[in-house]
Amino acid sequence: MPLQDSDISWQMLRRIVHDWAGTSAELAEVKYLDGDFRVVRPGAFVRCAVTNVPIPLEELKYWSVDRQEAYALPSAVLQRHFPGAQKAK
Repeated sequence: MPLQDSDISWQMLRRIVHDWAGTSAELAEVKYLDGDFRVVRPGAFVRCAVTNVPIPLEELKYWSVDRQEAYALPSAVLQRHFPGAQKAK
């Protein structure tokens, strides 16, 4: 079951992280370039366009320049760009 904003434990975790890290725990605004990215608004992370999981900027490896969105894993890139493709089991 995905976490919701109404989940008290999620709210508490968010507050603890924000209290500990201050404004650096905020969502960054990023301009994705070919082979690099530029931070437009400072923050600690961006969100995966497919899974919505936070991606710390120091771990950001996958993004789309055309779509201006980040991906947490290579599988998220494939899911976004080839949504009909499924792995054969």
